Amino acid sequence: MSASPPVLSIEGVVKFFGEHQVLRGVDLEVAEHQVVTVIGSSGSGKSTLMRCVNLLEVVDDGVITLDGEDITDPRADVDRIRRRIGVVFQAYNLFPHMTVLDNITLAPRVVHGLPRDQAAEQALDLLDRVGLRDKAGEYPDRLSGGQQQRAAIVRALATDPRLLLLDEVTSALDPELVGEVLRLVRELAEQGVTILMATHEMGFARQVADRVCFLDQGAVLEQGPPEQVLGDPVEPRTRQFLARIIDAGRL
Repeated sequence: MSASPPVLSIEGVVKFFGEHQVLRGVDLEVAEHQVVTVIGSSGSGKSTLMRCVNLLEVVDDGVITLDGEDITDPRADVDRIRRRIGVVFQAYNLFPHMTVLDNITLAPRVVHGLPRDQAAEQALDLLDRVGLRDKAGEYPDRLSGGQQQRAAIVRALATDPRLLLLDEVTSALDPELVGEVLRLVRELAEQGVTILMATHEMGFARQVADRVCFLDQGAVLEQGPPEQVLGDPVEPRTRQFLARIIDAGRL
């Protein structure tokens, strides 16, 4: 019996911004219930890769498939594909004029046609799981940064996405708030959510990821189990990057 195809497959993806090549033939796969973390220096192409997967950027070459469907085909229904992908960026991007509950129920109601009562019930259940049920009626500016980011993750989960993209979700947080967001991501991983996550938190990648992918100047230099990539990297450039991270106290 053959193994099931990966949820996400990235093959030879190239992206230019004008004359500047940001992605240089990236290959990467995420299997069902896997957590794959993408690490690398600022400017290595991590966020651009995430934006390409969510079709916010058009790739110049290569193919991205979601459950075997070529989502980079110009004829693909972008809106339909995005409904299957949950995304959380560095900035929380919660609508400031809406309560937490309304932020979370917006997409299930408007995009997926869920009745308001049912959407609210599901949202409250999710908020309960992350310890924010008592904040359902609050506006985002009444929440701490960590609470806002957890609410943003709940909003991404509210549509039951096939794939969850997390793009440096702790980078805008004060250090004392990072832990609460990472605990939530760890719980999601334990529950079997399929996640592609760009992160600079090496300790978290070591503990939670199934695979770590090191991106350098738009190219994948090394990928494999965290104990290999983070503990015994093959490429000199990977070792150099990790040495700097150790000096910064992140590993």
